[in-house]
Amino acid sequence: MARRYCLAIDLGGTQLRAALVDAAGQLHHRKSVRTAPAKEAVEIVDQMADLARQVLAGCGADEVESVGLCSPGPLDVEEGRIISVYTIPSFIDVPIVKLLEARLPYRVHLENDGVAAAAGEWKHGAGQGVRSMVYITVSTGIGGGIIADGQVLYGRKGLAGHVGHIKIEANGRRCGCGNPGCWEAYASGTFWAQTAQAAAAGRSDTLLGQNGATIDPPAIFAAANMGDRLARQLVAEEADYLGIGIVSLLHLLSPEVIVMGGGVMNGFDQLIGGIRQRVEADAMPAFRAVPIRKAALGGDSGLVGAAMLAFGRA
Repeated sequence: MARRYCLAIDLGGTQLRAALVDAAGQLHHRKSVRTAPAKEAVEIVDQMADLARQVLAGCGADEVESVGLCSPGPLDVEEGRIISVYTIPSFIDVPIVKLLEARLPYRVHLENDGVAAAAGEWKHGAGQGVRSMVYITVSTGIGGGIIADGQVLYGRKGLAGHVGHIKIEANGRRCGCGNPGCWEAYASGTFWAQTAQAAAAGRSDTLLGQNGATIDPPAIFAAANMGDRLARQLVAEEADYLGIGIVSLLHLLSPEVIVMGGGVMNGFDQLIGGIRQRVEADAMPAFRAVPIRKAALGGDSGLVGAAMLAFGRA
């Protein structure tokens, strides 16, 4: 009997990724390209379809059940439509499922990328064996997905899980979504890098930004590891902001585990102490012992989860 796959596609603002994923969560024939700086959404849809065909060349057409597509949102997963993606300006009110199904010979199942990553970690990663978990991705923005009582939490139109837009300051920094004070505007990789750039400007007592070097999360973690005082302060502030949002999620959802992924979590070991300190300080006693783990699947959480959810729907 031929092995069965789902084709998983991960649409990101900087990168498109695709792979065949089997029922055990293993990835095959993985490929990726930079997302085209397109003026029209259809150009990126064509790019996605071309990438999918390259991946599909590695197997027979009858070995693939369907396509699992994950994307930033907001989305309407019931209608298969991307409402908007502010990291991809051309993606406004795009009937992505209809467009992809016109280009590929399979049914397409659309998922929010945070929800897909949550499902991937729940089935094959750091959330295996639990019935309730929250997944948080910290990268360009902050997103997430929720498993509640053994079910993926979708909410109305599949919009549940936009955890980055919890408000932590009434009149705070302006978020990319347009609103002030969102958690994302304080703790995402994008805004953290901006904070670091402003803090390091004109200073000679820090490794950050010396000789024109880029100041981004990897540079901050590296400098902190070398004992740089400003970098260590920035890591502590980032951990504290992450902890503030996590406390709210603990109180609201009472998960058995918090799983954290995304590029910023490459520095998880430097952040977890400060995150736990904030949780210990602010969470009610009954919520403090919840484990906080790094995603086990790394950058593949979304691909694995999109495929698992597509298998389930098929």
